[in-house]
Amino acid sequence: MSVDREALRDTAKYLRNARPVDPDEVYEYLPDRPHPAVVRTALREEAFDLGLYEREDGTFVPASERPVDPPGWSPEAFPDGHAETIEDLLFETYGLDWHEGDSGDALRETIDRLKEDYYRGRPVEYDADAALAYALYHQPDFYAAVGYVLDRLADRGLLPRTLCVLDVGAGTGGPALGLFDYLPDDAVVDYHAVEPSDNADVLAEVLADTRRNVHTTIHRETAEAFDPEAVGDVNLLLFGNVLSELDDPEAVTSRCLDALAADGSCVMLAPADLNTSTELRRVERALTPPDGDVSVYAPDLRLWPGDAPDDRGWSFEERPDLAVPSFQRKLDDAATRAYDEEPGTYLNTDVKFSWAVLRPDGERRHPVVAGADRHHRMAESEAHVTDRVNLLAVKLSADLAPDDANPLFKIGDGSERVEHYLVVTGESALNRDLREAPYGAVLSVENVLILWNDDEGAYNLVCGKETVVDVVAT
Repeated sequence: MSVDREALRDTAKYLRNARPVDPDEVYEYLPDRPHPAVVRTALREEAFDLGLYEREDGTFVPASERPVDPPGWSPEAFPDGHAETIEDLLFETYGLDWHEGDSGDALRETIDRLKEDYYRGRPVEYDADAALAYALYHQPDFYAAVGYVLDRLADRGLLPRTLCVLDVGAGTGGPALGLFDYLPDDAVVDYHAVEPSDNADVLAEVLADTRRNVHTTIHRETAEAFDPEAVGDVNLLLFGNVLSELDDPEAVTSRCLDALAADGSCVMLAPADLNTSTELRRVERALTPPDGDVSVYAPDLRLWPGDAPDDRGWSFEERPDLAVPSFQRKLDDAATRAYDEEPGTYLNTDVKFSWAVLRPDGERRHPVVAGADRHHRMAESEAHVTDRVNLLAVKLSADLAPDDANPLFKIGDGSERVEHYLVVTGESALNRDLREAPYGAVLSVENVLILWNDDEGAYNLVCGKETVVDVVAT
């Protein structure tokens, strides 16, 4: 039996201001008096547009208008329930001993091929086997990464509880699972995934057990063919490890940005390796010219108004490793190795990722700007080699140096043409903030020596014991 949707919406809008919307009551107001179970299904489908949250008792109440509070995101492991879904799929496809014999060899070969393709910047194709191999290897780290980025929005009150999400190139659902687990139980989510490959089959299984107020739709078409306007006003636009796989990522991302609400956010994620990381930064910069409408919210802030960076842009964040998921351990333990080959090839528990958040409203995480009367502009470093300067900079890496070398941190101010690194030759209480500041923090650096590193083609800013480093904003 069908439901008169217009009558249903009118009734729900009337009742929601007086009492919980109960399907057992609503059906009496509707033409043909459809069964309450049919009404409940229809209300679930209309809930997001009506701003309704379904309670455990099956009634609907107005969704909370409060933004999401940061939940203290710091996962130590990929949750067991999500891991069981992946392992069940492997078992159903390849059998109980999926990690051994021909199936295990095929999965390891597929992971090797995917890693090589990403490293070489080659196009990646996802058939059913590649989709499972990708989920096995990448689901945990992307699950963790997305929450750390969402924290940068939630701690400023910029992540709404009623959320329309467009996940372009959703893959096998690692970022989606992280997003849903990050959000509070009273969030209402209209989630749209765009995924044309066999990854969508894995994604469908992964999304099957989402909670009742998370409404999911999978669009099995290419990002190039998909019309983002069909979704409506998007609050959160997500590109997770897909920019390097699109033929024209700027065009696709630009078109999707047109569907983003004025106060919405575009989150872009990529693995930390050189090709995917720098491709993300290239797309970010193409979409955010100094005279454009879209701004970089974080982390690669433009501290000099009117300037934009033009260095290589390889920058990534590091967070604590995850525990090894059982499915990765099984696959790795079953691998045949040469006598001198160390285990661990098929374990992927490092949480290292590149990211950017763009906003169409001009919002920046830190509104601070540099001033010519107080700060050195990195675009002018060539004229100041061997000079000591003061500058304002964003911390764009953890310590990149090997254990036996001076600490080394990538920084930027939004004007740089080549890479700049702070090299700590003498640690002291004056510069302790450099090591302790989080990724993306804005730093004030006083009395630092500019040198050119010809071997690396970069500027080293030498930070001695007398150099003062203060955190301006985190």
